[in-house]
Amino acid sequence: MEYYLVKWKGWPDSTNTWEPLQNLKCPLLLQQFLNDKRNYLSQVKKGRAITLKDNNKALKPAIAEYIVKKAKQRIALQRWQDELNRKKNHKGMIFVENTVDLEGPPSDFYYVNEYKPAPGISLVNEATFGCSCTDCFFEKCCPAEAGVLLAYNKNRQIKIPPGTPIYECNSRCQCGPDCPNRIVQKGTQYSLCIFRTSNGCGWGVKTLVKIKRMSFVMEYVGEVITSEEAERRGQLYDNKGITYLFDLDYESDEFTVDAARYGNVSHFVNHSCDPNLQVFNVFIDNLDTRLPRIALFSTRTINAGEELTFDYQMKGSGDISSDSIDHSPAKKRVRTVCKCGAVTCRGYLN
Repeated sequence: MEYYLVKWKGWPDSTNTWEPLQNLKCPLLLQQFLNDKRNYLSQVKKGRAITLKDNNKALKPAIAEYIVKKAKQRIALQRWQDELNRKKNHKGMIFVENTVDLEGPPSDFYYVNEYKPAPGISLVNEATFGCSCTDCFFEKCCPAEAGVLLAYNKNRQIKIPPGTPIYECNSRCQCGPDCPNRIVQKGTQYSLCIFRTSNGCGWGVKTLVKIKRMSFVMEYVGEVITSEEAERRGQLYDNKGITYLFDLDYESDEFTVDAARYGNVSHFVNHSCDPNLQVFNVFIDNLDTRLPRIALFSTRTINAGEELTFDYQMKGSGDISSDSIDHSPAKKRVRTVCKCGAVTCRGYLN
């Protein structure tokens, strides 16, 4: 008769018991046990010849250790997923998935919904004026006051070219929450999944639903720091082979967003030299042109299950010319190899 070692929920390991199959009323856990065992054996088989049929009376220690680690990982990722969904302030749900390795939640990452200013930096999130439109599509609205075109069409898709700023209606505007010029401020509307990639790129983000072209997907948020501090941190990040710094260079180059420790789902979005997301500068309540919000819009239709990517070299100006890359301060630092696999891959992230 087969017996299974059971860890009882809410009880310490010292109370674990061996139970026959008929005592187990947990088909999902049993299926996960069998799947984990099969996955481990299939990985071992890649390294050396081994039969998948296990005729031993007891599991080998390595298999048992893997199954226990995988179970603990699954619990940790579920708790992290629950935490992310408690902290988010947008409609779309966040899911977490790792079918690749035993990596658990990041140990030094804190979820935030908006910019977190570093000490000494002040973010004034209160507009000084707003529109009094009854229909922001046809009247002189916030974009017109700023000297630009309304960014969206009636299908809530962006219609302006990259490099053009977005001015949305703000808290002083008299239009209601259903105003067609309130898109980015409503947050992510799509359910997204943070998943472990199989190509060595660590965590990534994929959409669980179809996203239409030119649609708002997410904001890039993090800690707002000075450009001088960004240069110092950049040296450290380059040595580790990571990059989370986003220059707020719409008009000046005073500030940078660092999403390494503080961020949202965008922290996990990978780079691609052929991305499906485009960067735009957005102004809503804070009209300081040194501190635009960063929004990511789809460049084409993105199907459910497809990974989301943006070009780390592409700033709100939409400029990724060879000149802008060659004269970047990052050029003087350690180069990070790009693994995006695109036909147009430039070879490096910085």
